[in-house]
Amino acid sequence: MKKKKEAKTVTKARSPNWRTTSFLAVVRYELLWNIRKKKILGVLILAFAFATLTLALPVILNNMNNVPTEPNPDYVTATGTGIGGFGIFLFALVTAMNSISGEFESGSIIPLLTKPVSRTTVYLGKIFAALLTIVGAYTLLFIYLALGGYIIYGPQNNLHLLPISLLGSILSTLVWMTIVLTMGSASKSSMLALLLGIGVWFGLNITSGILSVFSNQAWVLTYAPGNGASGTLGSLNVSSPLTQTNTITTGTDSIASNSITYILNPTANVTFLRAVIEGHRIKLEPLYSESLSLVVYRSIAVSVVYIMIFNFIAWYALKRAQVAE
Repeated sequence: MKKKKEAKTVTKARSPNWRTTSFLAVVRYELLWNIRKKKILGVLILAFAFATLTLALPVILNNMNNVPTEPNPDYVTATGTGIGGFGIFLFALVTAMNSISGEFESGSIIPLLTKPVSRTTVYLGKIFAALLTIVGAYTLLFIYLALGGYIIYGPQNNLHLLPISLLGSILSTLVWMTIVLTMGSASKSSMLALLLGIGVWFGLNITSGILSVFSNQAWVLTYAPGNGASGTLGSLNVSSPLTQTNTITTGTDSIASNSITYILNPTANVTFLRAVIEGHRIKLEPLYSESLSLVVYRSIAVSVVYIMIFNFIAWYALKRAQVAE
């Protein structure tokens, strides 16, 4: 009896370390999987191509028009990752689309789940590995853009805000990553997760573009993932033309840029607009205004809620999945 009690005590004492070891093993396994994926390398190359185009295209156009490139000390903080909302979605898609579904398709889920590791540990390890992949890629992108911005546009202001821009970009990516992960975990099909993810992204962006400009109900978009509603910083005259230099989007994809703008302009307001056709002209009609601080905090809160909800659904789907030998 004493030996049994001692064995139980040793097992209980080792269990926290065992859980940590198991978690780190899953993280290592998933990171190696991600590194071996050619899709990850492809998207990383594509992201650097987008960032390079973002840096070089204005200079090329200026040279073609014999216009000198003016110094821009706010270029880096205003550019963010330099890959836009579509680049953020691509990173989320490639990182998450077969993180779980790929295990079922290849059959590797059987040896993975038959080991003395809980499914919760497996799921958390995969999420953490995907997060590390995104953090590493985005960090490289920010360093690349900071160096390129300094070389092309001169010394840059507010570089101390880049970590906030990085965190905002990661949070925006996590929203789409958990959505795609849920699709893959529930369907056990990487192709279905790919198609559904692309369909949801394009559907929401097309819908938001139409509703934001031509509807009185654009406020609904502030609670949907993606670009959200469009607005302009400050007030707007009814007779103003459609093109606005201070136009911003207020959805989950814009957390990084809006956070930087809010820190630099804490009292700024956002005016939401509606396009009105008058004869042969399109004018913008102000609908309502709200503080930029509310826009930022609400988009962060909406992102956290989406991440929690879809993480729970994906985890529950993995917990309930039947694995046939």
